[in-house]
Amino acid sequence: MAVCDSKPVPAKLLNAAPPYGHVIVNEKWRGSTLVQSLKGSVKTIFEEELGVVDFCLSNKTCVLYVTESDLVAGSGHRRKIARFRNANSGLQGIVIVEKTHLSEQYFSGLQKFVVFELGLTLLPVSSPVEAAQLIGQLVLGENKENPFRRKSVSRLLEPVVLNLVQQIPGVGKVKAMLLLQTFPSIYELSGASVDELEPIVGQSTAQNITAFFHTQFT
Repeated sequence: MAVCDSKPVPAKLLNAAPPYGHVIVNEKWRGSTLVQSLKGSVKTIFEEELGVVDFCLSNKTCVLYVTESDLVAGSGHRRKIARFRNANSGLQGIVIVEKTHLSEQYFSGLQKFVVFELGLTLLPVSSPVEAAQLIGQLVLGENKENPFRRKSVSRLLEPVVLNLVQQIPGVGKVKAMLLLQTFPSIYELSGASVDELEPIVGQSTAQNITAFFHTQFT
């Protein structure tokens, strides 16, 4: 039976703690291009009772995925994102959104809503395949006990990560590469403070980076 969107199940109630290299996936994504593209990167565990959550990366981080069609169809995705935040207020919420030629005009408004109004992390991707690569990088980056493996994976996915980092205002290819030398995963970069970033990219860009990943306002 399908889970009702109006009453999302908080992921924290599932005590979701997948083993290293695994991601818990909402059953609705089974057979999708995104999940097929995860193969070879991380292993999937399907779960029907995730409610509004699409992916659980660990017992503290969950993901909602907004497709290109969701973005252009109307405001329904905003209500879903708000439910996602409310149902999982004790976790780190990440919203991954398809930013394409068709959906680009809606992205700025969504970014303001997700980051500044809801205080969630927003990560843009160009396709489900790129989303799978990013999710794989986030899953492996969550584990701090295996730094060699994490850095290895980060190098493997560097074109995807580099492209994402360069979407931050004020960050070009050179600054992106400098940042990834110090923070080899998106997980680490998104958690960096302005003080940690400033020596690498300067105060203004450091503030842009923290605003890109999470709001500084309460």
